[in-house]
Amino acid sequence: MKYLHTMVRVTDLETSLRFYRDALGLQVMSQKEVPAGRYTLAFLAAPGDAQAQIELTFNWDPEVYGGGRNFGHIAYAVDDIYATCQRLVDHGVLISRPPRDGRMAFVRSPDNISIELLQAGTPLAPAEPWASMPNTGAW
Repeated sequence: MKYLHTMVRVTDLETSLRFYRDALGLQVMSQKEVPAGRYTLAFLAAPGDAQAQIELTFNWDPEVYGGGRNFGHIAYAVDDIYATCQRLVDHGVLISRPPRDGRMAFVRSPDNISIELLQAGTPLAPAEPWASMPNTGAW
């Protein structure tokens, strides 16, 4: 058995790509339109880890999707949690659970999917502004 991907339905493909690709730093591995099914698929992966992919599914006919909280979350290990969170903030992303402990943070995608960020290896020493930043919303 081999893990292939996790699928997330998105309501705006370009907004989602700006989040997953530009802010989070994933790379687009492939993207294809399927006119017969009226949807577009985009597969993304962390740099150097093309085996674990996330599939963004954009259905051309508008749908309302229920809250992503029951989905749980998607998790990524990052080399520097503070730098990753700062890049996300610079792209206008709200840090729902800041990395106060130098180990873990949560953000939400444009479609309200919870994304967990974990410091690879040993947690970083607590640092400002993260150490005193409160949680915002649900994560």
